[in-house]
Amino acid sequence: MGILEVKNVNKRFGGLQALGDVNLSVAENTVHAIIGPNGAGKSTLLNVLVGKLVPDTGSVLFDGQSVLGRKPYEINQMGISRVFQTPEIFGDLSVIENMMIPIFAKRDGAFRMHAFENADNEKGIIEQAEQMLESLNLADQRNMHSAAMSRGNKRRLEIGMCLAQEPRLLLLDEPTAGMARADTNNTIDLLKQISDERDITIAIIEHDMHVVFSLAERITVLAQGTPLVEDTPDNIKGHPKVREAYLGESA
Repeated sequence: MGILEVKNVNKRFGGLQALGDVNLSVAENTVHAIIGPNGAGKSTLLNVLVGKLVPDTGSVLFDGQSVLGRKPYEINQMGISRVFQTPEIFGDLSVIENMMIPIFAKRDGAFRMHAFENADNEKGIIEQAEQMLESLNLADQRNMHSAAMSRGNKRRLEIGMCLAQEPRLLLLDEPTAGMARADTNNTIDLLKQISDERDITIAIIEHDMHVVFSLAERITVLAQGTPLVEDTPDNIKGHPKVREAYLGESA
């Protein structure tokens, strides 16, 4: 049994079957990619996993507990963090202030905006935020207005903010979307480092096959809302069902 179990999940939007009998098992402390052509149901599945959508039928279990019907902050408290396609940081705050937010939330259960007024009394939190920035190679941008960061560094900061919450499962929704190749490769290196150094499971939805094959240990291929194949990257590359789903070519 994996740390994340999706069982017989179905979701319709009117006459559209977005997900059809989806079964998925993600093993603990692995990197598992979910890929598929446009309209395959990837985003719908991710929104089910994080509680934004409730499936018509089926179940989603994280470490044996259902995530269905829970609010996003409750799912976060279970140990699941999500990185969105567009980096979600607080553009009106500095880089160090952004990093302090999840640390405050982890300690107090909620972020208190007035906390920064008493930052001198929160030296432990500041030091922890600085250590995280150092590990992300963002220490030199500590006082920068976060809106001025490059897209790659915004993504790096957002991933760090998720890690500060000490999740057991990190869900990434096309984390390299809109990036230059150099930033993409830097993000790949960061995620490899996270996977190697932390007890964390990573599930990634991604169109960029360079990213997928650089990171994933297992890959699930969706087509028209239904899993076609789940296998290792080497076996996925030349699989006839995958070629047909992506290229319309029968083997």
